[in-house]
Amino acid sequence: MKRLPFAALLLAALPFVPLTGHAAALDDALTCKESAHDFISGLIDQKLIDAKPMKVESNSINAFWPAHGQRMTAYGFSVFAIVGFQQDDPLFQHGNGKPIARSAYGAVVVATQAKVQAALDAAGNAAIVHHAGPLLTAIFCQQD
Repeated sequence: MKRLPFAALLLAALPFVPLTGHAAALDDALTCKESAHDFISGLIDQKLIDAKPMKVESNSINAFWPAHGQRMTAYGFSVFAIVGFQQDDPLFQHGNGKPIARSAYGAVVVATQAKVQAALDAAGNAAIVHHAGPLLTAIFCQQD
């Protein structure tokens, strides 16, 4: 994944992330017990994310903005974007490279990698924690 351009895009939009109001907590959904289709379609059905991805990476990861006026959290951190891909699923667009996995999904949160890892460890969650950019960390579930 080309992280720098995607991270730059995410960072540029950071001032537009809503910081007030009720937030939908995604903790239970980020325990890696469902498919990317179920995770993403559930958020679309709840109108928490836009149905069309804002960006599709070469590895087919689709990045979705929170829907206008919606706020989500994951383990106490504000969700900046939602990511996902499932092979052979029309819900997702394909990139021009090799897909990252058969099914993968997660949330990009506004926090350092160390803080996110500590929160997941405290909750007993073994999801992948990945640096996504300055002050952006991905909580990621991957199924091959």
